[in-house]
Amino acid sequence: MNLNVLKIDGSSAGSIELPDEVFGIEPNVAVMHQAVKMYLANQRQGTHKTKTRAEVRGGGRKPWKQKGRGTARAGSTRTGVWVGGGNIHGPIPRDYSQAMPKKMRQLARRSALSLKAQSNELVVVEDLGFGEIKTKPFAQMLKAINASGRKAVVLVGSPNENVLRSARNIARCQVLQATDASTYDLLNNQVLVLERSSVAALMSQLGNNGAARATEEGQA
Repeated sequence: MNLNVLKIDGSSAGSIELPDEVFGIEPNVAVMHQAVKMYLANQRQGTHKTKTRAEVRGGGRKPWKQKGRGTARAGSTRTGVWVGGGNIHGPIPRDYSQAMPKKMRQLARRSALSLKAQSNELVVVEDLGFGEIKTKPFAQMLKAINASGRKAVVLVGSPNENVLRSARNIARCQVLQATDASTYDLLNNQVLVLERSSVAALMSQLGNNGAARATEEGQA
């Protein structure tokens, strides 16, 4: 798949060939679904807890005698039917974490990238070499590439503090290192912006032979 590479002002900077093995496969919806479920499950702390009747303070004395009052018998004021009593079958701490084989995780990410490419929700830009931390130039770049006002995820090839902090105050925009982006991150946006160098990083991680094979044409 061949895509135009845009400069930060929206003009063309040539083109780039996106290898089909990562950006042109048939998306596997079932694997993507499993990967997203795993990601969301792994975000849960699992520290929820309610007290049972044994853990609620008080209630050790029988509230009234067993017989003779004409009311139901009761042995404690801390059972689940009493106000202030313990919780019956309430949540307890548990581990929600899930796991997937590495090849399935890679397939899910390749499927997500391919789906974005097929849906025309993929934009490739020149490497973002911001020399200082400023929100305005980054916002102008998003507007120039028609990503302003849309939920956007920007993937960079290597850690860039200037880019990260420049985008931090822009609503609905997230900057991630390409090799750290999950299937959920790749799908949960309206436009996926790839820095030119991030294509090679993704190929190095997800390509069949583990080597960066993105080829570029017509560089300005």
